[in-house]
Order: sequence, then C-alpha cells, then structure tokens
Amino acid sequence: MADFETPVLGEYQVIPHLKRDTMAGSKPYVAKPDHQKALGFPVELVPDWENVAVKKLGELVAQSRALQVFLDSCVKCGACTDKCHYYLGTSDPKNMPVARQDLLRSVYRRYYTFAGKFFPKLVGARDMTKDVLDEWYTYFHQCSQCRRCSVFCPYGIDTAEISMAARDVMDAVGLGQKYSNEVIGKVHKIGNNLGLPGPALANTLEGLEEDVKDETGVDVKYPVDVKGAEVLLVTPSADFFAEPHVDGLIGYGKVFHQAGISWTLSSHASEAANFSMFIGSHSNLHRAAMRIREAALDLGVKRIVVGECGHAWRVAYSFWNTLIGPFDFLDQKYPIPQHICEFTHDLIQRGALKLDRSANDDKVVTFHDSCNVARASRMGNMPGGQFIIPREIIKATCNHFYDMAPETIGESTFCCGGGGGILTDELLDLRIKGAQPRMQALKQVVDEYGVNHVAAICAICKSQFTKVLPYYKFPMDMIGSVHGLVSKAIRLDAKN
Repeated sequence: MADFETPVLGEYQVIPHLKRDTMAGSKPYVAKPDHQKALGFPVELVPDWENVAVKKLGELVAQSRALQVFLDSCVKCGACTDKCHYYLGTSDPKNMPVARQDLLRSVYRRYYTFAGKFFPKLVGARDMTKDVLDEWYTYFHQCSQCRRCSVFCPYGIDTAEISMAARDVMDAVGLGQKYSNEVIGKVHKIGNNLGLPGPALANTLEGLEEDVKDETGVDVKYPVDVKGAEVLLVTPSADFFAEPHVDGLIGYGKVFHQAGISWTLSSHASEAANFSMFIGSHSNLHRAAMRIREAALDLGVKRIVVGECGHAWRVAYSFWNTLIGPFDFLDQKYPIPQHICEFTHDLIQRGALKLDRSANDDKVVTFHDSCNVARASRMGNMPGGQFIIPREIIKATCNHFYDMAPETIGESTFCCGGGGGILTDELLDLRIKGAQPRMQALKQVVDEYGVNHVAAICAICKSQFTKVLPYYKFPMDMIGSVHGLVSKAIRLDAKN
C-alpha cells in the first residue's frame, strides 16, 4: 500500500533517500511486429542497429536546434532533482531529470562532440551498446513528459524533448513500446485509440441519447457524420462509454443543445488524442492529425472544438497549424482550434446557459491541472486562461470549490503519473509511485476542506486517477470531468 511518508514542506518537497536502480526492472512490453509494421518501424533490432541509432540521433539533433541546446547546456545544477514525481515516488536517482537526460546525452557526447570523441571518459561519454539501449528502454519509459522539470530549470531544458528523441531512436532500430504503438495503429486503421468502429460508435451515441432522455425528458442528440454542422467535436474515445469520462461527453451534448448550435462527431476522426507525440514520431503525428482535417473538410463544418484531453489539446494548440494547416476553410471569427472549456466558458459569460449550482451540492470539489494544458498550451485570450477558465466553469456549476496548495497547481502542477505513454498495466507500480506527490497534495485538501471530488480535463489523468486512488485510500469514483459537473448543473430547455 502506498503511503505519505515524504511530507510537503512549504514550496519544496523533502528529497527522498536514494535507492539506486530500484526501478531497473520496470519496463513496458515490447511492441508486436504488426504494431511496428503499421507505423512504418522495423519489427526487431535492425542489422548494425548501433550505427543506425547513432545516425538517427544525429538526424534528430540536426533537425531540432532546441534538442541540441538541451543536450549541450546542462550544468548539473540540481534544480530539477526534486521536481520529478517519478524520482520523488521511486527514489531511483536515474529518475532525476538530469540523470535521465544523461542517458541520452552521454551517447550524444560520444559521437557528436569533440571532447566525447577524443576524451570520452573525461566527459562521461558512452558507446551505443545493448546495455545502454536496454537502460534507455527502461528509464525513458519512466518519464511522462510532463515538463515540470523544465519550469524549474534555469536553462529551460525540456526533458520531454529528450525522452521523445530517445523513444524515436528506439522505434527506428526496432525497439518500440507495445502500448503506445498499438494505440497509434488503431487510430490509423479505424480512427480512434480504442479501435471502436463506426457502427459501434453510432450505437453507443444512440444509447447516450436514450440515457439523457430518461434523465431529463429532453431529446439531446449526439450526432455522428452530419454534414453541414457548425461544429466538429473531436474528443478522446474514452468519452464514448468509459467511466468517469462519459459524463463529460454527456455534458458537451447538453451544452450544444442549450446553446442551439449544431454539431457532430466524425467516425473517420473520432479521436482527439495523438499518442505519436509520446514516441516523437513526426510522420505518425501528422498522419493521425490529418484525419481531423479530412473530416472537417468532408463534413463542411465551420469550427473544430477539442474535448477534455490534455495532450490532445497540446497537439491541437501547438502543432495543428504547422502539421495540417492552414485552416482557411473554417470560420475565422472563432478560435482555431477551440477547447470545449473555452466554448462553454464563453456561453456562461454571455448568460447563454442555465446552471443550478445546487445540483452539485453533494460534491466538495478541487481541480487537477493537467500537465499538457498547464505547461504546453493556452486557453482563451486571457493570460493564464488554461488555469482560469476551467476553475470559472467549476465555480459556475458548484458551490463548494477549493484549490490544492499553491505550489502544486498551475504551472507547477504535479503530474498524475500516467501520461506520456505510461498508462499501461505492466507499469502500474511505477504509476502508483509516480502519483505520490499529487496524492499528497490531494490529501491536504481532503483533510482541510473535506474535498470528495477531483475534476480534471484530461482523459489520461482521469484514467490514471481511477486506477491509483484506491492505493492511496481514496474512493475510485472521486475523479470526474469538468463537463460532468456542467452536465449535472445545466437546466435544459426542451424547445431547442
């Protein structure tokens, strides 16, 4: 059973005692051949893989000035040491961001710096060997790419970029990760992470319509493949039927209904999430995102709205324009893309939604800032909108809201422990330990304010919390969607 032995002291957490190589045995399953083939990767270690890996690393550094700066500029100051939730939870020194970076930096130095070529031992440079590759596979899959370390690094070094590069190299030589590659393959083949085909999606949405009709007496539609709709909604596929996600999708539909705005999902591009970012594969990132552009053009929509998913929003906000833009076929008066929270917040601000806060009086709510929203994107036109907008929606839909400690929210938020392609059962021990700092912050508001509900706007966070909450003696159903709160509070008008 996980515990709370490491206390939070002011702004900083006590650095745990080192337990060297304590997580050396924790690694995900290797991708199956069909997963690798679907993504264009080799199915096993290629001949002369050492040189192939070194060449691939050189290509990535040449393509990304940022990656080269990150590899060259670290001075080992230690500012990142206690900022990684996996290090705090596991005590393994190789989970310190600087140490994890050095797993790749040592190889980079050996082949791409003068000192590393001629004086390797003096600068900690290492040859690319099978032992090094195995170490990469273990520890670069103990990084959720949350980027918290980069917030505190005086040089702004982004461990996520280094982790993505290492995973990209491993896929290129035939050592891919089963979970991420299988998920990406399903998107390419069917259109969503769960492999839910079009007829099953339509049947699921019909079931939601019946459930909402039984609950409210109002005919709220959850349409799919409707041409000429104003809005194309792309949302994580977990929203279609899995708890606690589905309450969010129900809330989206109710919002569109009351606002009188036509909308649709797409069976061709029913998935907002893009796991290609986790493995650093630009070609697969582009392929998955292109489905959304194709769907928007085919359906003739005016705007694209992204549902509650952290890294889906990061990809949309940060990469869509260069990956699949320009979006000159959409109505330019709307944000491109637009987050569902922006959409709903705007309606609330204009008084277009009827909300009854007392409907959520059974909940004392706190909010978990999801990493990819908090540290890698924005929301709305206001500074810090990604922090303000979700909280204003929560306050508009419930009477009892309390934030976690200031040093654990906003840009400094702790990761849930399940992001970056880590959300797989073979890594459950790592996920439980990685969740420890967030669970400690949650325990503080539970003890002080009686919080019994955590709202989040990320599908991975919600899935991770559902799994790890019981290990920290919290109820499994404590986690929910922001639009789940909207769903309960909204009072529908049957005439729409």
